[in-house]
This record gives sequence, structure tokens and C-alpha cells, in this order.
Amino acid sequence: MRSIFRRLTFPCFSAFALVVALGCATQETPMQRAQRIEPMLSAAGFHMQPTSNAAQQATLQGMTPLKVRFYPYNGKMHYWFADPVYCDCLFVGNEAAYQRYEQIRLQQQDIHAQEESAQMNEEAAQQEQMNFMMWPGEPFLY
Repeated sequence: MRSIFRRLTFPCFSAFALVVALGCATQETPMQRAQRIEPMLSAAGFHMQPTSNAAQQATLQGMTPLKVRFYPYNGKMHYWFADPVYCDCLFVGNEAAYQRYEQIRLQQQDIHAQEESAQMNEEAAQQEQMNFMMWPGEPFLY
């Protein structure tokens, strides 16, 4: 009975430790966030507007950084993404570009979740195989 408990406890503890380690390791820096999001914005149809003078840079610094935001203008929604970290620029887009961005973002999330799930399944299978080889079965009585 004790070996069964050990066989079940160790993989569960290992899986928990892996989830905690992955959670800590996936904290992205502002630079990484900009590098991840900006290609999606460009692919969706957002236009990059680099800052060309000190006044524009000051305005950019005062905007919410690295988050897609919106504002109504002439009865239509317009979207922007300020990046004072990586490109020192502003991405701007309309409703259609924002909808395409959301589709791309959701596809990327699905792909990332599938990759993480496959990796965790593979690591769990390897751990189970190692546990099977490490722990002897019930003792034989002769």
C-alpha cells in the first residue's frame, strides 16, 4: 500500500511544482510584451506611427503603455497601442483592424495553450515512466 501511495504522491507533487515553476517563469517583461503584441497588431491592419519630436514622445509617455485602448471619433471607434518601451511609437487602427487583432490574439492563445498542454502531458508521461522504473513493486513473498 505504501508504494502505491508513493507512486501517486510523487507525480502529483511534481506536476504541482511544474505548474508553479511555469507560472513564475512566464512573467514577461514590457519589452517581451511589446515584441509579442506588435506583430499581431501589424498583421491585423494597425498602422505604426513613430514619434518624430519631443512633444510626441512626451505625449506617448503620458499614454497607457502596452495595452490596446480606444476612443470614439466621428461616431466610430478608433484603437491605439502606445509603446514607449520597444519602438517608441503608437499603433492606431479602426474597428475592423481591432476585430482582426482579437481573432489573431485568440488564435495565439489557443496555440499556446495546446503547446503547454502537450508539454505537460509529455513531462507527466516521462515522470510516470521514471517513477515506474525507480519504485519497486510490492515485495515478493517467497
